[in-house]
Amino acid sequence: MSTPQAIRGTQDIFGADAEAFAHVVETFERVRKLYRFRRVEMPVFEKTEVFSRSIGETTDVVSKEMYSFEDRGGDSLTLRPEFTAGICRAFLSNGWQQFAPLKVATHGPLFRYERPQKGRYRQFHQLDAEILGAGEPQADVELLVMADQLLNELGIADGVTLMLNTLGDADSREAWRAALVEYFRAVKGELSEDSQDRLERNPLRILDSKDPRDKAFVADAPKIDDFLSDEAQAFFAQVTSGLDAAGVAWTRAPSLVRGLDYYRHTAFEFVTDRLGAQGTVLGGGRYDGLMESLGGAHTPAVGWAAGIERLAMLVADAGAASADLLDVILAIEDDAAITFGVKALKALRGGGLSADMIASGSPRKRFDKASKINAKVLVGITLRDGQIACNVRSPGYSQDAVRVEAVLEHLRA
Repeated sequence: MSTPQAIRGTQDIFGADAEAFAHVVETFERVRKLYRFRRVEMPVFEKTEVFSRSIGETTDVVSKEMYSFEDRGGDSLTLRPEFTAGICRAFLSNGWQQFAPLKVATHGPLFRYERPQKGRYRQFHQLDAEILGAGEPQADVELLVMADQLLNELGIADGVTLMLNTLGDADSREAWRAALVEYFRAVKGELSEDSQDRLERNPLRILDSKDPRDKAFVADAPKIDDFLSDEAQAFFAQVTSGLDAAGVAWTRAPSLVRGLDYYRHTAFEFVTDRLGAQGTVLGGGRYDGLMESLGGAHTPAVGWAAGIERLAMLVADAGAASADLLDVILAIEDDAAITFGVKALKALRGGGLSADMIASGSPRKRFDKASKINAKVLVGITLRDGQIACNVRSPGYSQDAVRVEAVLEHLRA
């Protein structure tokens, strides 16, 4: 009988990879608390319309990548491919408008049927932060400063660049869109097949095409700056001045776009060249029109998401996270001392020290086995004249040894 294998595009995370993954999540949790983002938990599946109406019927995510199925009641359900749509649905269906402006954050697994590649899986994990009900540019700044601090605290900010653009307000965007359609129509036959398909319904997507046939025309395509209203220019200026005031470096990226009509103003990505062609580690933007696509009132909002796997790869490469050094390892050199060892483990852990115990195998080899474990304090425990005897060793960690000795002495008293 053959052993079942993991499904293509999924992964089992263990050892150093798991430690790097956990380090990313723990750092995110710490940073989001500093910025007072409320924790939310979202269902792993939603009605399919939550995503088809918000992400867009014509997008690759909806048309090609979603894991959708019919449940026993005949409803079409979909495993979430992203967080934002579900959070917006919850905002509307649970009456969270009363808390606006609402800052929320979450993390967890997402699902997309796409070709697996470096740092990208069919079941993958993301961090997500959103500000709902805030139309001011200060909300954009808040999220970007938070993202920058996260990358710095993860120890991976070097070599990561914030690419920033504006999509303007609704009128600016529509004028730009019309100019792009007119420009690309003139060269339609020379564009890639994907871009020819996108030309009428999603021309902004042509600007971020990686196909060489499209790149030849993108450089001379109309720029958003030529169509920005005074209000849109002022909004973007406040975002950039806020970033400058916070000491967050940024680079203007005129071809950075979001194809769906509900995106407005700020669009951004933090990118690196350390992950191959797929270099985005964190991205987002302002989506002031999304709530309306779900049947809600106009509600300005902005957010970002980051792939945990990609961040963890950078963390591992930078050596920014490793398995925590164990505080105490106990070597039980006499089976009669095992009960004391169990009491010692409980007391040490209760005092905030990580602790483990070697109490199996040859008693004569347990101390040697324990000494090979990376721990601050090594304790050999045996019986002498019917009394518990503890041999504490701790080169370089004298303060930890003092704490351990105090706990052990209390137990022996």
